[in-house]
Amino acid sequence: MRQLLPTASDAVNLLEIYGTSRSRHASGRPSIGLCMVMSIDGSTVVEGKSALLSNPTDRDVLIALRSAADTIVVGAATVREDMYEVPSKKGLRIGVVTRTGNVDLRTDLFTSGAGFLIMPEDSKTPETEFDLEIIRAGRGNVDLELAVRQLPGSFIQLEGGALLNASMFAANLVDEINLTISPMVTGADSPRLANGAPPLHSDYEVAHILEDNGYLFIRYLRKS
Repeated sequence: MRQLLPTASDAVNLLEIYGTSRSRHASGRPSIGLCMVMSIDGSTVVEGKSALLSNPTDRDVLIALRSAADTIVVGAATVREDMYEVPSKKGLRIGVVTRTGNVDLRTDLFTSGAGFLIMPEDSKTPETEFDLEIIRAGRGNVDLELAVRQLPGSFIQLEGGALLNASMFAANLVDEINLTISPMVTGADSPRLANGAPPLHSDYEVAHILEDNGYLFIRYLRKS
């Protein structure tokens, strides 16, 4: 692992680079950082799974970012495809965004209490044999801005998928992007970073670029 920007260095400490604490957004909500891996040609999955694009360093970056996060927010389809489990960081919780509540609540993620749902106000409450926390915001679809304002802490880690990313960008909620570019071309009509987003003009600037065995790790910060 080496750093290319802002200065060249062969000494890289991922926890120091990614694991620093964040302040809440100026609007009062938690700050939100998107963490994604994608191929050279822009795909965020291979055979439906993002893990096939990853490498051990990418997973180390994810762990470093999660060390700074108070909550993870992720779409229900990504939870199913990537088989989310209880986070290794004690107390870190995962909010699963779902319009319908069609989520397998029998997994350890939910039975442990680490997972909770983020749903519209008018969606039917799923039946469970345990107490399930549900954050409610919006009608018909989740009002993401209202939802994130109900979440505790200073930093939310957004982990996809593409449709949720698109909605977050459309709501102007993404303050930083931590992007891993995998050195492969996948082809096919796979999901991209923000499939379904409306036309946007959101400007970001590069905070750093790291490299490891052909993988690039780029952090972008939203311009004020």
